[in-house]
Amino acid sequence: MLNVVITGATGGIGQSLVATFIEAGFHVIATDIAAQPADLPCNHYIQADLNRVVEDQAAMQDLIASIRAALKGQGLTAIINNAAVQHLGATEDLQRSHWQQTLSVNLTAPFLLTQALLPELEAAQGCVINIGSIHARLTKRRFVAYATSKAALAGLTRALAVDLGGRVRVNAIEPAAIETPMLKAGFANKPELYQQLADCHPQGRIGQPEEVAQLALALAGPQMRFINGSTIGLDGGISARLFDPD
Repeated sequence: MLNVVITGATGGIGQSLVATFIEAGFHVIATDIAAQPADLPCNHYIQADLNRVVEDQAAMQDLIASIRAALKGQGLTAIINNAAVQHLGATEDLQRSHWQQTLSVNLTAPFLLTQALLPELEAAQGCVINIGSIHARLTKRRFVAYATSKAALAGLTRALAVDLGGRVRVNAIEPAAIETPMLKAGFANKPELYQQLADCHPQGRIGQPEEVAQLALALAGPQMRFINGSTIGLDGGISARLFDPD
């Protein structure tokens, strides 16, 4: 059986990941800090706060035990580390607690989950897929904590791939703007600003959650086993564009 663990499963990208992997025949173990939405079509749902999991060994042990119970002794085809928090703030205003929570959820939790579930990943010749961000490479003001965490996640992706060798593949997807409910809420009643954001991308549009999910599904499949230690941009070409005056 093909098994996948998806964190951050109730967000826009998370829900698309769950739906895509269910449709592809995977046994989906989903987790998030929120309660399970009634329309989330996963096989098992585990409510967990990854910030607490990082800080509390007992909480980590409970989460891993719940995942292993759902696996029923089978291997793990993929972990998709999608959960993330984004605290915006200028350097002088950023709170210590927000900095620490960002690193805990966006960076430390993916490492600890990978470390704890290595036996199950190796048993299935599985892979880790980290959902990064374009902010790992290109960022803007007030994103200090988030951009730092995503840059470190890219480094973790490469380092794990080297350290684990052929035992477990580790890759990352780095999307630009994706049309999630959170993004749309941020542009509510600002259609001109939303269009400006879309126009910044050479493709002239915002990415869709389903595009992230389909790329993750391809990376998890047996046809892509030579891709390892890669950070793959899913950005509509924006990372190739200069914004100097024409």
